[in-house]
Amino acid sequence: MSTRESFNPESYELDKSFRLTRFTELKGTGCKVPQDVLQKLLESLQENHFQEDEQFLGAVMPRLGIGMDTCVIPLRHGGLSLVQTTDYIYPIVDDPYMMTPAVAEVRPVPCPHLALGIKQLGRKQGRPSAAVATEYMLIACANVLSDLYAMGVTECDNMLMLLGVSNKMTDRERDKVMPLIIQGFKDAAEEAGTSVTGGQTVLNPWIVLGGVATTVCQPNEFIMPDNAVPGDVLVLTKPLGTQVAVAVHQWLDIPEKWNKIKLVVTQEDVELAYQEAMMNMARLNRTAAGLMHTFNAHAATDITGFGILGHAQNLAKQQRNEVSFVIHNLPVLAKMAAVSKACGNMFGLMHGTCPETSGGLLICLPREQAARFCAEIKSPKYGEGHQAWIIGIVEKGNRTARIIDKPRIIEVAPQVATQNVNPTPGATS
Repeated sequence: MSTRESFNPESYELDKSFRLTRFTELKGTGCKVPQDVLQKLLESLQENHFQEDEQFLGAVMPRLGIGMDTCVIPLRHGGLSLVQTTDYIYPIVDDPYMMTPAVAEVRPVPCPHLALGIKQLGRKQGRPSAAVATEYMLIACANVLSDLYAMGVTECDNMLMLLGVSNKMTDRERDKVMPLIIQGFKDAAEEAGTSVTGGQTVLNPWIVLGGVATTVCQPNEFIMPDNAVPGDVLVLTKPLGTQVAVAVHQWLDIPEKWNKIKLVVTQEDVELAYQEAMMNMARLNRTAAGLMHTFNAHAATDITGFGILGHAQNLAKQQRNEVSFVIHNLPVLAKMAAVSKACGNMFGLMHGTCPETSGGLLICLPREQAARFCAEIKSPKYGEGHQAWIIGIVEKGNRTARIIDKPRIIEVAPQVATQNVNPTPGATS
């Protein structure tokens, strides 16, 4: 698998020191309000969701807890439901185009839920001149769509774009960079089988990029995230550590920070982890969503700003049965666990609280189906790069989630080729 060349600001008549990430003080989904604070702020929006499902216009209205990111609303017209989500992030990488699209292509395969083949992309008019390789899907649009995919939804009917243009940008920076972001979001939506029909653009101190994803579904086209049972196993479809990889990549230019970790990681390790993180953040969870139907998933959520433990806890609280989740294994981008440990666990990676951006799906699957799911998602017919790991179990409990004291760290080797990684100018090892 080859990768895109790095974004070169000078190719767009910008100063060579231009960095998109300088237009925010928080990265990616690290902007989340703390989970316990958010729960208290939002608790008035919903009563106890373990009560019976409500009736709405003659239809059963599923109850989703306030910790879940998607709403499911029965429509007035026979048997259809509106499934909708909204999300946005701050810049996490410096390539404006990488911050936007999520690329996928529909092609026929035997199961209708799996018409999700991924196509490799070459150069495409309107993309940055550095875009010469095969990127699957890119970050912000994938982040929005992921909430639908966690419901087993594979088709999005419409997207709106939410864009905050930094008032700290010069006119030249705005005029060169923002069209790349907008075009990328549009391309991503189209390649994912949907379109952008509106949205909102405002001035803001920081750059903000996100959107609203909406679809109308038959009952068999989505999976409510509330049916986990004791004996299920937990499967994760992307490695952890994206926030660590992005942070330490920026530390290559900050000697006082780089010196703290250079004994446990090389510059090449960091470059590979950064490229792998971008590829993973940009990859849609659409294939996993389709496979949820094939292998009878009982519940799922996507892993983003609250980290794997935070989102596992939210999912556990949503369950109808009295169950708890226990996580034994943590798949982590290669070398990022060592970096996190060298930093005194400042990232919270080993504790499951490190934010992820456009992370994988955490899926509750029947034990007898989990290994088959993990094998199937790696099939070449879905494109390169998909992975999955069994990371824990569902047991009888009180709707909680925890990580065992000494989880097994699964080092996830980079899939990007070493020769395609471009060293950061001026970095030292």
